[in-house]
Formats: sequence, C-alpha cells, structure tokens
Amino acid sequence: MVLNLLFITTVIKSTFGVVTTGLWLIPLLLAAITYYRYDSVDPESRPIDQLNLHTEYDFIIVGAGSAGAVVANRLTEIRKWKVLLIEAGPDENEISDVPSLAAYLQLSKLDWQYKTQPSNKACLGMKNNQCNWPRGKVLGGSSVLNYMLYVRGNRHDYDHWESLGNPGWGYDNVLHYFKKSEDNRNPYLANNPYHGRGGLMTVQESPWHSPLVAAFVEAGREIGYENRDINGEKQAGFMIAQGTIRRGSRCSTAKAFLRPIRLRKNFHLSMNSHVTKIVIEPSTMRAHTVEFVKHGKVFRIRARREIILSAGAINTPQIMMLSGIGPKAQLEKHGIRVLQDLPVGENMQDHVGMGGLSFLVDKPVAIVQDRFNPTALTIQYVLRERGPMTTLGGVEGLAFVHTPYSNKSIDWPDIQFHMAPASINSDNGARVKQVLGLKESLYQEVYKPIANKDTWTIMPLLLRPRSRGWVRLSSANPFHYPLINANYFDDDFDVKTLVEGAKIALRVANAKVFKQFGSRVHQRSLPNCKKYKIYSDAYLECQARTISMTIYHPCGTAKMGPAWDPEAVVDPRLRVYGVRGLRVIDASIMPTISSGNTNAPVIMIGEKGADLIKEDWLHNPEYRAAAPKS
Repeated sequence: MVLNLLFITTVIKSTFGVVTTGLWLIPLLLAAITYYRYDSVDPESRPIDQLNLHTEYDFIIVGAGSAGAVVANRLTEIRKWKVLLIEAGPDENEISDVPSLAAYLQLSKLDWQYKTQPSNKACLGMKNNQCNWPRGKVLGGSSVLNYMLYVRGNRHDYDHWESLGNPGWGYDNVLHYFKKSEDNRNPYLANNPYHGRGGLMTVQESPWHSPLVAAFVEAGREIGYENRDINGEKQAGFMIAQGTIRRGSRCSTAKAFLRPIRLRKNFHLSMNSHVTKIVIEPSTMRAHTVEFVKHGKVFRIRARREIILSAGAINTPQIMMLSGIGPKAQLEKHGIRVLQDLPVGENMQDHVGMGGLSFLVDKPVAIVQDRFNPTALTIQYVLRERGPMTTLGGVEGLAFVHTPYSNKSIDWPDIQFHMAPASINSDNGARVKQVLGLKESLYQEVYKPIANKDTWTIMPLLLRPRSRGWVRLSSANPFHYPLINANYFDDDFDVKTLVEGAKIALRVANAKVFKQFGSRVHQRSLPNCKKYKIYSDAYLECQARTISMTIYHPCGTAKMGPAWDPEAVVDPRLRVYGVRGLRVIDASIMPTISSGNTNAPVIMIGEKGADLIKEDWLHNPEYRAAAPKS
C-alpha cells in the first residue's frame, strides 16, 4: 500500500511540480483517497439520486441538512409512509471527509456563499464591510462545512424556551433526543447518564492533539475553571473538544442518517433540486405541493400529508416568503400575494466571535501548513486514520466562562472560547484570509509579518446576543439571494460582553503553563485601531468590530412560540401558524440561540420534530381521520 501511495505522489510531483507546500496536500489526498476507494470502507454506500420521481408522496422534506437528514431517516421508519427528500446541492466529496480541510469547502460549490449586508458597526476588516456567511449547499448541509464541534448548549437555554410558552422543550425533555442520536466513543464518558451510545451520529475527540491544548485546559484550572465535560451536568469549564467524526473522518448528518436508509423502498432523494415555492390552496390554507427545478426542468410534486421545511435559517424563510407566508409589507413590495402575514425572517441571531487574537510560541508545537510533509500526512490520514488532518477544522479546545455581566451563581456562562493551535497567519495567506474575506491591506500589515510562524489563538464568542438581525427577499426571483442583515453589535451590551470575554482570553494565554512554549501575544495593532492603546478595552472593542467572525450559527428566523406571541411563526409542535400541512424543523425555530455550537441542537430538533409528526399522524384522532388511504 505504501509503495502504491508513494507512486501516486511521484506522479503528482512529475505532473504539478515538487510537493513542497500545504496546497499540494489536496491533490495528493484526492489521488490517495480515490485509489483506495476510501469512502467504500463505510458500512453504507452513498445515497442514490432518484431520477424517476413519483407525482406524490406522504411527506416531502425540503433540505437535507443537519435537521432534514434526521427527519428523513425517522419518518421512513414507518414503512407505509412514502418520503421524498429534496436537496439543492450535490453529494459530499472526498475532501469534505477530511476534518482539517473544512476551510477549503467554504467558498466552493458546496457553499451557498452568502454575504451579510455592509455594516458600520461590525465586519469592518472585511472587504466592503461584509462578513462571509458559509451555508451548506450539499447533502448533509452545513454539517459538511462546519468544524464538527459537538456542543449541546446549556440546560437553561431549553428551560427558557419552555418558559416562553413552548411545552415539551425543557432540558429534561430534549436530553432524551440528544442521547438518542449520539454514539459517543470516548471511553471516559462510557455509562455517563448525559451521553448516548449506539446512536447514528458518532461523537469523539480527534485522535491527534497538539501539546498546546493540554496547556489550554491547565490554564483554565489556573484561573479557576475545572476540566469538565461541557455537555454534562455543568457547562462552565475547559475541555478538549469533541466532534462529529468517525474513524478520523467527518461524520456529517448525510453519512450518519441518510446512508443507512439509501435502500429503503419508501425513501426517495432528489439532489441538485432548487425549491422555488410551496404551493398553498388559498381557500383551505393547506400546503400541498412543492415546486422545484432540477437540471433545468420544473417539477411539481404533491404531499399527501405534510411538507417539512428543513432548509436552514436563511433558505427556509426565503422559501416561505416566496410562497406567500411572511411580513405583509415585504411580500407586497415584491408583488407576492400575501397568504399569511407572519414575522418570517425576523428574530435572526448568530454567535459573533472576535477573531485575530494571535499568540506566538518559540517551539514547533503549532500547525504551520508549509512545515508539514504532505506525503507523511497523507499516509497518516488515509492508512492510519491519525495525524493533524483529523483535527476538528483546527479547533482543539473549548471553554465556557463567565464575564462580570453574567450571574456566576447560575451555571449559564455568557462567553465561549474556541482554541486552535494555529491562527490567521498559519497558512501563509493561502486560504483563511479568503474564507474570512479579510481586507488585503489588513492581512499584509498585521499577519503577513508572522506568516508560517508557530502561533495559536483563542477566539471568544458571544453566547446570547441581544442584537437581532433579519433575512428578507431581494426580489420575487427564487434564484436571487436573499438580503441578510446580521446586525452584530446593534445592542452595545453585546460588544461590551465580548470585550470582557477577550480580557479573560488574554488571562488564559498569560497563564504559567504557556511559559514553557515562550508564548506571548502578537503586538501589532490593526490599522484602524492604532489610536487606542493595544489590548485596552477600547482597542479590544475596535478589534471585535474589525475582525467580527460568524461562528456559522444563524437561527431564529421562523420563531417557535405560543399563539399569543406576536413574533412566533410556528407553534410548539413546529406547525406554521395559519397554514395546514406545513412545518418547520431546523434552526429557524429557535426562539433564542443555544449557548454553544448549534449543530447538535439542530440534530436534536430534527429528532424531536420527527417524533412530533409521528405522534400527530399515528395517535392524534384528528390527524388519523384526515390521513389519506395508504
């Protein structure tokens, strides 16, 4: 095997030149993975793109992402129900399997490549003051583009949802669904009452760690935080990150939930299918047909029971508004007939982080792309499922801390840390600056001078923002991208909290344990922040507004709430108010954002949403009476 791999390397060298930089790693990996048919070692092969579709199904699910894949799996457990899953993008590729290459998937054909509206309060260091907002346009959705971090959020998040008038969404209820989908393979969590074994989604630590992450956890202890399982009894603390990986490779929701059902006779999947509209009968206000375009052909397929929107916090509200469900003024502006006046697209929330905190070290302990030997890395990854390529997008450590603005008597931290043994400079400008959309002048002045040097970073992120953004139509054309206003730092409390989080991050980086590496903060001011003393409160606020980073967690744009909530779009059973036969099951329904990375909560929403559908159609007399003949 090794000889074959070396032969492939030789071929690539002779074709493309000497393999000396990290960029040559990708063609080398592709050749090796293709040669060994690496994907075929999965117990299940890839899902089938169905070309001969029926004219109607019992359920049609729009979006095969973190929630939609789960819903499709669970609904097809009922053999008499015929289910169609529609996805706008293609299947995953070989590169998406490699955890450390997450950044290379962004701005690719697997990414919708959204951008926020220009801002004068945030994203000031990005081109045109716009933040890139990657969203998965692929089977598995954003679980294919994300950094795979498995974080459930805080028990108080879900108890708060319930207190807002959403019965059944408290922590004690949703914990069951987190455990149901989880197959946790970390031995120290075996028999833990907060974790599941045997579920479809594999969760574990990366098999490779840098020495910096152990120092990060110890630094947390120095400042008074325990090393703990942040998905367990308590959240405040530091830990080595867990992620959705399996045998060293990404475990997307497509791999976990769709591959096992590829041969179910009651399941059809249609990829590369762009949904343009949900057809609703105005006289009965029943959603009955999904209209989509595939390979230039228009399809209209009927749902006998329900249509489920799982297209995510951007596409779900866009499809709803195109279908006549949304704010009256917005729809009329674009000449769309208003069928149901609801605040669709409002209440949008995201975790915003402060990027750019870089700490230099004197020892070769960080990830420096140009230092790694591509052949050795590929052998480690393809043959042994080990090595730096198994890192979770580069993130190794997680922490949850309290700023002075939070109540420390309640275990509900207000800042999260992502720790990585690399920084913006670590790839010599090859990819990270493009993914962030950084202005070239900023990169050249601040990060180019330390390119390829050993560095690490802590990114503080705001867990519960007060600011709210929105998604709105740019036109009535379903192929035109919607307008996205992140509205970061609209409420000054948000940036003040993030500054306090950054000050704690600097304390962590200054801990004694990091002295062994000669760790020190990079002392070069951002061009637009030079008027402030570096790392003062005013400077940190300027940095937060300059390198404002989405953590890829948009949510809340079809808010779940009781009938008396004027902001609610769906009820606690996820049914759209005033429209029969239509539910939303994805991040859109979150009333408030969860305290941590949102992929695990969205999978939970998929699990619970599927159960709600089963309860209604199998046990509710009203639904059973309306059920079509099967």
